[in-house]
Amino acid sequence: MKANNTVIKVCMGTGGIAAGGSEVIDAFRTELNTAGIAATVEKNCLMHKVGCRGLCAKDVLVDVIINKEKTTYQYIKPEMVSRIVKEHIIENNPVIDWAVGDDYHNFHKKQLKVVLSDCGSIDPEDIDAYINGKGYEAARKVLTTLKPEEAIEEIKASGLRGRGGAGFPTGVKWEVARKQNSKQKYIICNADEGDPGAFMDRSVIEGNPHAVIEGMIIGAYAIGSDKGYVYIRAEYPLAVERLRKALSDAKTKGFLGKDILGTKFSFDIKVKLGAGAFVCGEETALIASIEGQRGMPRAKPPFPVYSGLWGQPTVINNVETFANVPYIIRNGAKWFSSFGTEKSKGTKVFALTGKIKNSGLIEVPMGIPLREIIYDIGGGIEGGKLLKAVQTGGPSGGCIPADMLDTPVDFESLAKAGSIVGSGGMVVLDEDNCMVNMAQYFLQFTQMESCGKCVPCRIGTKRLLEILDRITKGKGKEGDIELLEKLSADIKAASLCGLGQTAPNPILSTIKYFRNEYEAHLKGKCPAAVCKELLTYYILEEFCKGCGACLRACPSKAITGEKKKLHKIDPAVCIKCGACFDVCKFKAVKKE
Repeated sequence: MKANNTVIKVCMGTGGIAAGGSEVIDAFRTELNTAGIAATVEKNCLMHKVGCRGLCAKDVLVDVIINKEKTTYQYIKPEMVSRIVKEHIIENNPVIDWAVGDDYHNFHKKQLKVVLSDCGSIDPEDIDAYINGKGYEAARKVLTTLKPEEAIEEIKASGLRGRGGAGFPTGVKWEVARKQNSKQKYIICNADEGDPGAFMDRSVIEGNPHAVIEGMIIGAYAIGSDKGYVYIRAEYPLAVERLRKALSDAKTKGFLGKDILGTKFSFDIKVKLGAGAFVCGEETALIASIEGQRGMPRAKPPFPVYSGLWGQPTVINNVETFANVPYIIRNGAKWFSSFGTEKSKGTKVFALTGKIKNSGLIEVPMGIPLREIIYDIGGGIEGGKLLKAVQTGGPSGGCIPADMLDTPVDFESLAKAGSIVGSGGMVVLDEDNCMVNMAQYFLQFTQMESCGKCVPCRIGTKRLLEILDRITKGKGKEGDIELLEKLSADIKAASLCGLGQTAPNPILSTIKYFRNEYEAHLKGKCPAAVCKELLTYYILEEFCKGCGACLRACPSKAITGEKKKLHKIDPAVCIKCGACFDVCKFKAVKKE
């Protein structure tokens, strides 16, 4: 067998590395060398690392391609590699036992990959792999054949809207910046992704940083900027490492620096590390952070396109927005606008997490119903449980109930339902989730991340959290629900920036669709049996075997009973820790 007839791709996104991807690559190298087969990771001769493959729950994912026939393996460990090399690579008999099944193929079937089209396919640390797949052709086309205004018109015609949450038309933003009469303009990529459970931007940079860089080059040329920044959180070390290497390689190849591609256009990009403040995802706070100030928002107008970084016109788009641009230029505005809906064109990347069988990174056409994402792509709810809601848009989003699963996923439809697209977080909740507790969880996050500059957000979110805390502890009182609604409306109307303006969304949406759960809490009951102070533990006589496991586990000695006889819990002594519930093998301990 000739080495160049075989290609091995090992997932080396964050999920793949965490599952042992580095060790799997080392095992392949060892086994191939032992078998006398030449293999180099660095030059893609036979084996190479790739970014996130999407279905992170099945890492380490490995492709073995022989004469263009591909077999994808899941859950691969180093000790499994020798069999794959012997049976598949040497004997050309795939190890079917370890190959992915229908759930993997169904996960990808209804996806439409634009931004993620090269992620999981090319080596993110090899610029030649990107170039060989037509990378930087869009930048070459724009810089050598199009006027800046023509590039802007192409982006406007595509219908691309900002993927950072607000959904503002990208081409319009670029056009406004282009018209500003200023010698210095800046372009910034916002990679300060901080939503709980969100990993879209991180995965794109880890899997294909050159698409982001190429998009920034095109954007800079369009608005007339020679300086760019990528503002990325320091908690993303792998993304930062690959981004820096990509920037260095792009400069070496002549795609960054002075007189790019032999033209008179010069442009360079610097990396600015954020320190983890969620509020720095807001554009004016981000600008303040780059300037060396404390990351706090300022009032708008003026908007950054008029007066941004150091008072100069500045365009800020997020990772996904820039990563779309090369594909739009390469394939045409009509191609991109053929996907999605009338007002929400193209695709959207989501991090699908929560009580879902197939969690991972997905890219779907705008307008796809939530139902198809949850059941066709996500494989449904874990453990056969009932779906209760889907939370979209991160901590600033809202919860959409199960009976609204036919809601299309686009900017307008989600806003009408009381949620947002946001940057792309999507958390699936089942019957065991308490919606009051979920609203409390997300508000805890936004309240903690408030910069404190404006009173409505600093004090208002604290008051909201205090009310939710007492409701979940059984100390709620009549009128609390109405007070939550009134305070939320005031905070949304008066807060300085998007953090405060959207912080009440989880509360308002859960009250709108799950008011009965709030009312139950006011009566001292948590329907989902989640809120600790509202729980009552008891032992079912018909299931108790008298084994004593619960008695031994109870730290407060609230359980009494003799061996092989019914045990009982004293509610006056019980501290509701749940230890008895966790250790009972016979499901005799119940909570409600």
